[in-house]
Amino acid sequence: MNNNLCPIWQAPAIIHSGPRDGYYVNSSRAGGEYFISRSASLSLERRDEYQSDKFKVLLTNWLVEQRNLGNECPEILDQKLKDVENRKALSIQDRVDNFLRYIKSKSETLGYEINFHSPGMQIYTEITDNFLVFTASSHLSEVISLSEYCHAQGWIEQKSSPQQDGTFHTIKLRPPGYARLAELEGTNIGSSQAFVAMWFDASMNKAYENGIKLAIEDAGYKPVRIDRKDHNNKIDDEIIAEIRRSRFVVADFTQDEAGARGGVYYEAGFAHGLNIPVIFTCRKDALHKVHFDTRQYNHIDWESYDDLRERLAQRISATLGDGPMKK
Repeated sequence: MNNNLCPIWQAPAIIHSGPRDGYYVNSSRAGGEYFISRSASLSLERRDEYQSDKFKVLLTNWLVEQRNLGNECPEILDQKLKDVENRKALSIQDRVDNFLRYIKSKSETLGYEINFHSPGMQIYTEITDNFLVFTASSHLSEVISLSEYCHAQGWIEQKSSPQQDGTFHTIKLRPPGYARLAELEGTNIGSSQAFVAMWFDASMNKAYENGIKLAIEDAGYKPVRIDRKDHNNKIDDEIIAEIRRSRFVVADFTQDEAGARGGVYYEAGFAHGLNIPVIFTCRKDALHKVHFDTRQYNHIDWESYDDLRERLAQRISATLGDGPMKK
């Protein structure tokens, strides 16, 4: 592996060996730090399906989600590469919204201007890379298209100045753009729905019926579990739609010896990316199995169904307030 290039994007990076059989990589093109095993690095280098821009974007999206969950240095192992192949790309609207969120995060004051150059000049490399990362883009032409859309909506002011070595771009948020972001941040405030992400195994039915479901109802909200909802759409599309409609997500990370419930981690990460609150729970005897991606969060480590019901209801009300269906 080249010690100066990101294994994912072959872009400049800082790399050093870790205590295990792998490398720590700090790559602005991948959005920050990550660990990659030696075998995963070789797979990225040698397998044609991992060389496509589509796959690289999906893997970078996963890294962004993990950092949103508080995992500052996600791990890329061989199994994760296989998992990423089945991920769904961000929608255009999600990419537009993330474009606005990134501008806001870099705007020190109202009307603050952000500059970048295409093709990227060294002084603006990090900003250019961040636009690519957070908008799930493989090329700057995609970022420019998203920018033009936001400009047409009146959300940003955009100026482009052709120069000898490319084009200099200046972008700043306009008041309607701040209003759009406020709308996104306030999405679902009036929702009475709570999405439940959990292991759909018969052994967990009582935990849901006598614990999670009753706790959500005690707090004044309506629980939605995707396996118990009638729908005609693809299951992944329906999950995303229901999370978007929800005021918050309850994610229970209880698992068996077979390993982590990947869907629960995905759904929690997706909700975090939308700024939808996530409340973490796990049966106490399984808490040690929780992946470090989420272990730093304050899980409700329940031992009985009554314990789960009482503590979860209290956490919901303390975090979000009583819901509109509170009796």
